[in-house]
Amino acid sequence: MIPFPVLGVARPSFLMLTPICISLGLSSVLLVGHDVDWNLLTVVFLGALMAHISVNALNEYTDFQSGLDFKTDRTPFSGGSGTLIIQPRLAPYALAIGVTSLIVTLICGLYLLQRTGWGLMPIGIVGILIIISYTTWINRHRLLVLITPGLSFGPLMVVGTHYTLTGVYSPIAFLLSLIPFFLVNNLLLLNQMPDVDADRSVGRDNFMIAWSPAKSAWIFLGFGMMTHLVIILGVLVDSLPLTALLGLLTAGFTFQIFKNISVYQGDVKKLVPQLGKNVVVTLMTPILVIIGIMSDIAL
Repeated sequence: MIPFPVLGVARPSFLMLTPICISLGLSSVLLVGHDVDWNLLTVVFLGALMAHISVNALNEYTDFQSGLDFKTDRTPFSGGSGTLIIQPRLAPYALAIGVTSLIVTLICGLYLLQRTGWGLMPIGIVGILIIISYTTWINRHRLLVLITPGLSFGPLMVVGTHYTLTGVYSPIAFLLSLIPFFLVNNLLLLNQMPDVDADRSVGRDNFMIAWSPAKSAWIFLGFGMMTHLVIILGVLVDSLPLTALLGLLTAGFTFQIFKNISVYQGDVKKLVPQLGKNVVVTLMTPILVIIGIMSDIAL
């Protein structure tokens, strides 16, 4: 029996991203007027959730084994859950959670391939490769570190959900997938800021290390602006309803975070509230877009 405390390695507070991204994919399906197979959607959600848990648990296990967790100044938004630091004996259980979740993801993927056809294969292959290589390999290549989080929660989850439910790839789904692509890239980018020295010591490479936090803040601003430009573009080309502009309500917070992280780059205590605001932006922007789309559909 797995001890309850080890479930912390799944990082439950961050799992909300998965249903939000799946819901964006569902929104794209409803926008094109396609019927929804709710049983199929349940399998999609289960596979995506298990993938998220797997990469979190494997990351926790690997960072504990490498000694990185002992070097980080953990915050509520970065540095891992700290579960294995507090109870090292739980490390084998963390590995078991990561591997078991990966197996469940594979089973869900094989079922979906059988139901929807081989067109889903590229998404599945890329997703599995990200899970097994994120901590050990991707984290050593700054460009991959920058875009892989957003790729996973954006195009893979959103477009994958749409394809599974409709059997076709859709420009609307791809457009919507760019929203979490930029947001989640920004989420992980800022969360690397308190861990620069620790990450450098174990051979990791990211833009916070290579460029400095102040310079990397411009990447954050660029991604933030692209998020909102995507929403505006979607409305202008008639792919999204006017009500999707609700997503623009978070734009001011993005600019405020940018200004503050440029000033507080070396002060972790002052950075933590900015990391928290960034989590809110990352979650609320797609939620507002979903609300806008669903409101339009309901009218």
